[in-house]
Amino acid sequence: QVQLAESGGGSVQAGGSLRLGCAGAKYTGSGRYCMGWFRQTPGNEREWIASIHTAYQSKYYAEFARGRFAISQDAAKEVMFLQMNGLEPRDTAVYYCAVDSPRCSPVKPDDFRYWGQGTQVTVSS
Repeated sequence: QVQLAESGGGSVQAGGSLRLGCAGAKYTGSGRYCMGWFRQTPGNEREWIASIHTAYQSKYYAEFARGRFAISQDAAKEVMFLQMNGLEPRDTAVYYCAVDSPRCSPVKPDDFRYWGQGTQVTVSS
């Protein structure tokens, strides 16, 4: 059973930074190597942010995230991170990590088998 746990969310002022972590984000042995981050605001669909291929370490970003956000894994490949810089109020959302997708980009939420519970990020102006 894969269990994911996000951490690092919180409140920050515009222009600030946060680093989200996703414990348990490791390759499951299923042949599905991609994992990633999504976010969601009330009344909207879950929005893809970034993905990483856990074997090749190739990284993929949504346009809004490129240059501001960075996805990575720790050396043991058991924790996934999302470094977020230059945060803006529009980045306010619940952020989710997910693993076990057969593709890294383009992706949709249904591609991922396992999800964390989410962590709130609030950016004030």
